Formats: sequence, C-alpha cells, structure tokens
Amino acid sequence: MSLGLLPRIMRTASFGLALLYAALMAGSVMIIGAVVYWTIEASLERQMTARIDAEIDLFNEELKSEGDSELVEEVQRRSDVLPLEYLLVDAKDNRIAGNLPVTPKSLGWSDIQLPTQRSGTDLARTFHIHSVELSNGMRLAVADDYGGIEDMRQAWIEAGVWSLIAFLVLSSVGGLVLSRQFLRRVDAIRTTAEAIIRGDLRSRIPLRGTNDNFDLLSDTLNLMLERIQVLMEGARHMANDIAHALRTPFGRLQQRVEVARKAASGNSACENAIKSVQLETERILKTFSALLRISKIEVVARQSGFRDMDLSELFQTVCEAYSVAAEDQGKMIITNIVPSLRTRGDEDLLAEMLANLLDNALRHTPVGTQIEVSICREGSKIVASVADNGLGVPEEERERIFQRFYRLKRSAKVEGTGLGLALVAAVATLHGSQLTVEDNAPGLRILIRFEAIRVKNVTRKREPRPGNWQPHPGLAQFPKKQQVGFRS
Repeated sequence: MSLGLLPRIMRTASFGLALLYAALMAGSVMIIGAVVYWTIEASLERQMTARIDAEIDLFNEELKSEGDSELVEEVQRRSDVLPLEYLLVDAKDNRIAGNLPVTPKSLGWSDIQLPTQRSGTDLARTFHIHSVELSNGMRLAVADDYGGIEDMRQAWIEAGVWSLIAFLVLSSVGGLVLSRQFLRRVDAIRTTAEAIIRGDLRSRIPLRGTNDNFDLLSDTLNLMLERIQVLMEGARHMANDIAHALRTPFGRLQQRVEVARKAASGNSACENAIKSVQLETERILKTFSALLRISKIEVVARQSGFRDMDLSELFQTVCEAYSVAAEDQGKMIITNIVPSLRTRGDEDLLAEMLANLLDNALRHTPVGTQIEVSICREGSKIVASVADNGLGVPEEERERIFQRFYRLKRSAKVEGTGLGLALVAAVATLHGSQLTVEDNAPGLRILIRFEAIRVKNVTRKREPRPGNWQPHPGLAQFPKKQQVGFRS
C-alpha cells in the first residue's frame, strides 16, 4: 500500500515510533517467552524422568524384599490406580503384568507413539519409556506420556498468540493516541506558518504551559517570528516613508514642469525637453503609487474585504471593459468562462489583478494577437488563465517576471513600471492562490488556481460602492459604463 493512501495520523513519526517500539517489545517478549517455555519444558521432562526412575527403584526394592509374586501384584496394582503405564515380561517377552500395550524393543530410554482416548476422541500420544532388566531376569518398563507437556505447550502458544495480538492492538491504539496529540501540536505550528506565509506576521504558535520539547520549540520560534516581524515592519515602513516623502516633491515638480511647459509655448525645443521631463516625472509617480499599492495589498488586514463572490461574473466584466482597448490596438480578447464559479476573496483586488494581466498582455504583444481569458472548475479548484499567442517569455525568465521592476530586454522601450505582475503576485499570495507560468506555444499562459466554494442558489444583491471608490487607472480611457472600480 502506498504511504499516500494511509490515514494522515498513521503517517506521523510518533505512530511509526510507536509501531517500532511495539515490534521491538513484541520480539523481546517472544524471545523471553521462548526461553521461559524451554526452561519449563526441560523442568517437566526432568520431573517425568525422575518419576519414572523412582517407580523403577521402588520395584527393585519390592523384588529384593518381597520376591517375584509381590512384584507382579505391585505392578498390576499400580497399573490400575496410577496414570503411568507399566509392563512386566519374562525373559521370553511373555506378558506377566501391566497395562502398557507394546513391548519396548530395547532396554533404556525410548519414545513411542501409542493410540489413546481422551475426551472420547482417539488420539496418538507420545510416551517416554524406560525399560530395565531386573535381577530375576524379568524386564520392567515404566512409561509416562508427554500429554502434560503437550498441553502446556498448546496453552503456552495460545496464550502467547493472544497476548501478542493484545499487545499489538494496545500499542497501535497508544500510537494513534500519541500521534493525535503529536498532530495537534504540529498542526498548530503548521497553521501559524501558513498564516505567516499569507502575510500575517503577528501570528504566533500557541503554548500549552507544559514546558515540554514542543513548548520550548514553539517559544523559540515565536521569539524568531517577533524578530522577523520587527525587521519586516521596519523595512516596510521605511519603503512607505520613502515613497510618501518622494511622491510629494515629485508632485510639486510635475506642477512646476507643467507651468514651465506653458511658459515655453512657441519654443519647440523647450517644449520637447519639458514634455520629456514631465513624462519621466509621471512615470516616477506611477512607480511610487504602484509600490504603495503593493505594500497595502501585502498587509494581512486587507483580508477584511474578503467575501463569497462570483469569480466568473467578475472576469466577464473586466474582459468586456478591456475589449474596446484591444480592438483599438488591432488585438482581440476571447473569453471562455464557465458561469457561476464562486470563491472567497476581495472583488476589487481580483479585478485589479486581472486588469494588470490583460494590460500586460496588451502592452507586450504585437498587432493581431489573440488574448484568451478562460476560467473553469477542476475538482476543488477554480483554474483561471490568461493566454496569448504573442512572442512569449523564455523559459529561464518565466519565474522572474513576477519580481518587482523586472522587465525583459525586448520590453525596455515599452512604457511601464515593471510592477504590474508583481502586484498580480501579491494579490494571488493574499488569496492563497497558486500562480504558474506556462508556454502557450506560441505565446504565454498565466494560470491562477483559486479555492472553489459551493454554489448557492441565492440572488446576489450588488453592494453600493464605498465613498473612496475609484476606477482603476488602466480603465480610465474607457466609457464610464465599462469601467471597473477598485477600493483605494
């Protein structure tokens, strides 16, 4: 059986250690049980041998003191009342007394199987026989069967098997209990790590106050997380402060450049120079705005805007808004959207993510390009994709396109800040979505996998836009009825 098919609790290290401990203990018990059994069996055999020898010594004394006739009577009497088997024969092997059904072939010790009845059932029992020659020429055989030893062996085996089964069951149950406790502690650490991956640097691993190894490890990790939080917040605040501090003077600079451009009216050389400065200033302001936008998205409090939403409807709306711009550029947006696919997220951020993907595709593809936006259901996931048949991206650079300020060499002359796909990655990370890049042969395909939620047959009421609602900058060129709004 594959390990992946086993229940999660049975794949834990604690359960494996419990089973290993159980196997070692079971092996130890079996070895000790075998030693004890062999010791008891040897002791029972010695007792049986001593009992037979004691009987033979008794008959020798009887022969010396009372003679042949008393010997015969004593053999017959003991044959009737004792559980041992006796046989007395003369020198010609003629039976004189006793109840042993066969005559031993030789003197000394020997084992022989004889039929006997026990609990109404015919059984073959093994007898341990000692045959000796008496001083009067007669031969005496005394036998005792191994029934007691065989019964002990059977009882020992049965007890050992049941004890082993009980031991393994109890060990497995104990391993499951330990694994459950182990998983709870591991899940607490994993849940905290996942929260931190989503951007919640304030999340901490809960402590139980038991001061065990898990508590000590959790406390150390919490200290590390606190230090990381301080460093990350310091870096974020510094970046925000720099962006805010520079955006204001650059805004004033833009205004002064505009005044200078108007004042230089009629001087084409001055107008062109001032226009160039104005464009560079606008580009820098856009870069600062994009950086601040990404910083806001990466703050975990942004998840407060999450709710159940129709992702299919959102994608359809954004695609319709961009279709006019695509036609103006000689390009086409094709949609293949399965309706009523729902997920949980922030509508404004997801619309902004798709807008950035479409804007990126329109900017970096030649005339005649077809851009396909599709969304479908795959198991518990919703898979959305934006694909084009343009020039594509070299395989070695595909994972780098989501980095801030990264641009392909051939895109250096295309207007942009290099932050659009970084914003896409930030929104995807905030929503716990998987973002992948593939070759569309030709062109590029970007896939986003969302967690799907069950579709409910309810009538959706459009919520009023908040007071700080603003259209996305990429949609400002379209008619008002086609604009898609985002919260600032």
